[in-house]
Amino acid sequence: MRFRASLTAGAAAVLAVAVAGVVGTAQATPQSAAGRLVPADPPAIPGDALMAHVREFQKIADANGGNRAHGRPGFRSSVDYVKAALDAAGYTTTLQTFTHQGATGWNVIAEWPHGDAGQTVMLGAHLDGVPAGPGINDNGSGSAALLENALLLARSDARPDKRLRFAWWGAEELGLVGSEQYLKQLAADDKKRISLYLNFDMVGVKNLKKWRIYKESPDVAATWKEHFRAKSITTEDYQASSDQLSFKSAKIKVSGFGGKSDDACYHKACDTVANVSVETLGVSANAIAAVSWKLAGVKTPIP
Repeated sequence: MRFRASLTAGAAAVLAVAVAGVVGTAQATPQSAAGRLVPADPPAIPGDALMAHVREFQKIADANGGNRAHGRPGFRSSVDYVKAALDAAGYTTTLQTFTHQGATGWNVIAEWPHGDAGQTVMLGAHLDGVPAGPGINDNGSGSAALLENALLLARSDARPDKRLRFAWWGAEELGLVGSEQYLKQLAADDKKRISLYLNFDMVGVKNLKKWRIYKESPDVAATWKEHFRAKSITTEDYQASSDQLSFKSAKIKVSGFGGKSDDACYHKACDTVANVSVETLGVSANAIAAVSWKLAGVKTPIP
């Protein structure tokens, strides 16, 4: 939340676990496409899978001066990690470059190749942190939740009615720079094809009592609240200052959840893996899956 290195051996090992079974599923798409499609709820995302990504972001920060900030090698290594996981799962990923304060930044964009491209539901999280620390809750948590949701689509061979696109933004901490650059470079007709943008920032807060739902788009906010209410989880309305504002300024409908809440390590060196709750992160990631699948009309093939 605001106010070139290669993959290490450890990162490669984590990726091998994270995408196990995904590549085979993605490659089986032509055969499974012949099966009948039925509306589906997403399989549960396990906490271990999420924490594997979070721990990798911590390792990246540890190996690169203690942070993953724009213009620093830790951010580029974070980009490489996310892209490698998506590529291994069968996505075609794009690295969009931009320059800010004399340094190169990147957005990672991946689109699931099914559904109506004229009605795209886009999900995003900023991948960068601040120079003061590793940025694991802010926003390794949102980045991990988003990444595992993208991998879940591939594992499930999902067939949404609407197109699903994922984005990991650069330089959010410097003023929403990455998302603004993405929209600046996007053609007017392509902007019109984005029917909804969902943003996730700081979704692993410890001891979280209330999930903060963005105030924009009350109809979509109601869907989040319905999901959490069914699980006896309390919510509150929240005006976030994250990348959804870039899309809102472009007249694109937005929603999402997350926020700094009572995070004592916000923008500090103590925002490490120890600052993330696996329970909160698990609830968040599974909420993203349930609501995005519902909003996009996801179906899965059966024999």
